Amino acid sequence: MIQKSFSEYESTPITYLKGVGPQRAELLGKELQIFTIGDLLQLAPNRYIDKSKVYQISELHPEIGNVQVLGKILSIELIGNGRSKRLKAVFCYQNNCMELLWFQSIPWAKKTIEVGQSYLAFGRVSEFKGTYSISHPEISTYDPINPSTEKKLSPVYPLTEKLKSFKIDSKTISQWIENAFLQNTFKLPEFIPEEIVSKLKLLPREEAIKKLHQPSNYQESEQALTRLKFEEIFLFQLRGERTRLERIKNSQGPRISKPGYFFNEFYHNHLPFELTEAQKKVLKEIWADMKSGYQMNRLLQGDVGSGKTIVAFICTLLAIDNGYQACLMAPTEILAQQHYESLKEWGTAIGLKTALLTGSTTKKEREKMLQELVAGELKIIIGTHAVLENRVQFKQLGIVIIDEQHRFGVAQRSRLWLKSNPSPHMLVMTATPIPRTLAMTAHGESDHSIIDQLPKGRKPIATIHKEDYYRMEIMHFIKTEIEKGRQIYFVFPLIEESASLDLKNLMDGYDMVTGYFPTPEYKISILHGKMKADEKEAEMSRFKEGRAHIMVATTVIEVGVNVPNASVMVIESAERFGLSQLHQLRGRVGRGAEQSYCILMTKERLSQTAKERMQAMVRHTDGFEIAKIDLKQRGPGDILGTKQSGLPSFKFIDLVKDEQWITLARYAAKHLMKNDPKLELPENSNLKQYLLAHNSDNFWSKIS
Repeated sequence: MIQKSFSEYESTPITYLKGVGPQRAELLGKELQIFTIGDLLQLAPNRYIDKSKVYQISELHPEIGNVQVLGKILSIELIGNGRSKRLKAVFCYQNNCMELLWFQSIPWAKKTIEVGQSYLAFGRVSEFKGTYSISHPEISTYDPINPSTEKKLSPVYPLTEKLKSFKIDSKTISQWIENAFLQNTFKLPEFIPEEIVSKLKLLPREEAIKKLHQPSNYQESEQALTRLKFEEIFLFQLRGERTRLERIKNSQGPRISKPGYFFNEFYHNHLPFELTEAQKKVLKEIWADMKSGYQMNRLLQGDVGSGKTIVAFICTLLAIDNGYQACLMAPTEILAQQHYESLKEWGTAIGLKTALLTGSTTKKEREKMLQELVAGELKIIIGTHAVLENRVQFKQLGIVIIDEQHRFGVAQRSRLWLKSNPSPHMLVMTATPIPRTLAMTAHGESDHSIIDQLPKGRKPIATIHKEDYYRMEIMHFIKTEIEKGRQIYFVFPLIEESASLDLKNLMDGYDMVTGYFPTPEYKISILHGKMKADEKEAEMSRFKEGRAHIMVATTVIEVGVNVPNASVMVIESAERFGLSQLHQLRGRVGRGAEQSYCILMTKERLSQTAKERMQAMVRHTDGFEIAKIDLKQRGPGDILGTKQSGLPSFKFIDLVKDEQWITLARYAAKHLMKNDPKLELPENSNLKQYLLAHNSDNFWSKIS
């Protein structure tokens, strides 16, 4: 039976804990976000100091760090004046001596320290001209007849300068935590089901929290941390799984019962290439969702060039065959145009009309599209944010496909739900691979599909890193590729601080390229974000149709541009790009049957991190491997985008290092919710009560 009184005790404001009081409570809230006794108990130490070993002065050396030293005070004297004033104690053991120094709290030290008394002094050892010293040591008396040295590790908690100025240190926090245990007469409740605790050999909750703050050794601290990591991510995954099941249960979706004419005609007679086994597997997963009667919410991951677009098109055909319309939304006009050209070609082959709606669409074209959508005559529309406008209405929208969804806000995506009843199926695609642990955490409420194969006939892109002084060699290689009839990309980085500098950077690059490849012998296109939509389209068409040998561009070509004849991607100042962006840019080549190349041009002197990025690109062509390395270098917040990620600030779990526990927690949460979605079984009663007591939004009240 759960100790409900402890749940109340955990939520007790920190003000009421012995030794804290209103002023310190306010400070703890501002500096460490500690508002309750429960928050304090879950404050993880940054590290531990081992006070179980006592050193003699003769054992000290300059690199020893924090130690506990045994000795006797032989003398104390006040030295210097003003800011140089300090208290010096000569501290000796046998024939070896060192100094203990105080620059602050001098009156306290003079009153406390006694000449002739033996002490244990703890602190960081410094050396100056052969003499060792400890500044502001922790001091405790030592009785050689009855020594009582500490056997436990001492926790070092995260502190701020403001906390230190109010005399709040790790020792103070340790005392408060001790008071919290003494003040509560009930046991800390165990809410994770016994089966899980036993199977994973986790510490019980009470033991874990005590050993987090009072471990006897490092093994105990690791065991405590492991339990609390699992607990934290398990609760998070449980909420995500609960959300997913609630959506499936309560959100009806269009029932896509069976394939019809359009699907069969395209799949059997007009498929431009044989689908990979990965594409077929993903299609089966998506169709299972679409015919279930519940709204699909699926994340489709696939590396650049893995064939997500044709999977999306086949999904639209399934919807159309069952009387529904389809909408594909992309974040940029270039990407929307690219999708439109592919879908228009495939659709025309089977007599299916498609349309493109962007900010550049003329008023006359727009009005015609809107009428055809409401009448149900237009079956597929591809667009940018323009499709979100209230005027864009459908007769019966069955599926919405969002490409590169991280570029859209949650509110923007959800507006498409309101354009049909029942809500349309949602398929979100990304060519930016997300590491498995991050996907399980950030998108726990979604179902996941992965295309992990490239189409047949694709050769791996050869990636080369070259410093600037190899430029002549690189330019000669590019000329030979052009002579073979191939086309080339030169991509220059954006200088985010200034739009005018962006353009200057690109134009300087354009001048450099034309210096090596002079006109009229070589024809060069240019593309950047400041160009008007019709200008961009004209330049892209020129390059795609082979009327230009070289495309000089900024990162506007990062996603979606498909020119199979382009065989070389030169990325200038590659050290200024992130791994994910480098991989996306590399994916613009390698789309034909010929060998393709990605050349990373950098300055000669690189930071260690930049070197590691270049090495990762040269060694790996798999986007998911690249994503793992990127996660380690940048962390989850930078990869997902803080505002878009939906991730909390975890106290214990490390999304980079703790893949094993994230996987186990995900499995345990799904298994538990599958067998007992309302948490009605006796073995889950404590978990149910804990969730009800610890959710301010009362989300879990829905389970009763």
